Amino acid sequence: MVRWDVERSPMSVQLLLRLGADYGLTERLCLESTGLAEENLRDAGATVSARQELTVIENLLRALGDPPGLGLDAGIRYHLTTYGIWGFAMISSPTWRSAIDIGLRYLDLTFAFTHIKARDRGEEFHLVLDAPDIPLALQRFVIERDSAAIQTIQHELFATPIHVRGISYPFPAPASGAERYSGIFGVMPVFGAPECAVAIPAEILDLPLPQGNEHTTAIAREQCRQLLASRHARTGVAGRVRDYLLARTAAPPDAEQVAAALHMSERTLRRRLAGEGVTLRGLLDEIREQLAEEFLVTGRMPVAEVAQRLGYVEVSSFSQAFRRWKSVGPREFRASHLARHRSPAA
Repeated sequence: MVRWDVERSPMSVQLLLRLGADYGLTERLCLESTGLAEENLRDAGATVSARQELTVIENLLRALGDPPGLGLDAGIRYHLTTYGIWGFAMISSPTWRSAIDIGLRYLDLTFAFTHIKARDRGEEFHLVLDAPDIPLALQRFVIERDSAAIQTIQHELFATPIHVRGISYPFPAPASGAERYSGIFGVMPVFGAPECAVAIPAEILDLPLPQGNEHTTAIAREQCRQLLASRHARTGVAGRVRDYLLARTAAPPDAEQVAAALHMSERTLRRRLAGEGVTLRGLLDEIREQLAEEFLVTGRMPVAEVAQRLGYVEVSSFSQAFRRWKSVGPREFRASHLARHRSPAA
């Protein structure tokens, strides 16, 4: 089921607004009844709900008349970099099979409105898309969008683009413009089928991906797990505060600034956070610990740069905090981690 309560990055809404603009629609029209402000979406710490994003889609279709293929135009805009750490986990996966496994396991970190399940058919491997949680009038768009996004991801994972073996849709063929589908997928879809299924040649599943690295993908997978857990746990005010802090780690705002950004008093902010079992300092520590590990291990950044990015004036202060989190200093942590995960060929 779609997790309606889990906050999302505004990136998908921004892409939908650009789609609307390409068709001559204003941002104001696209955001009607969402409760979202245009300027807030440009805030790196902003979040939106799945319901708000779905309302944007509804506004698009109401204004444009739901032309067939509109979802395709949306889906090709969803590049791997759109998804943050989820996209990084896909890129670093050793094979397409492992990428699919990670992708489906952490699907809540994407913007998908469809349920996606894998089905092994021997010579073919199917990704089956369904949208039972979505109003019927919006299902064609979200299925088109998510299937085109899958193809976009596949093209970006392989050095040489590989077309799908086949694709089917449960809705009628368009009166015109069917070549748009074959242009994206390399094959003409079967329309009016019982389900939407993207058929992938089984022989490509275990081909190595150009940027695959088992150790890196293990790190990314763990970060996906932590991020998903935090999104599930950090809904409400705590989730909004966490995302606001996440975009400002180099110069962390104080309680007064956070409260003002969330349009509430500092006293109300602290009371609401306490009611959710967290504190402002605790959320900042949570973010700093997560990013410190990512920067040190995945990014291979110098300790001084990590300290600066996390808002520490002195490297010694960062080192002390890191010892409190991990029981070892940042340099020792990185050295021991790399030693444990060093490739035998290195």
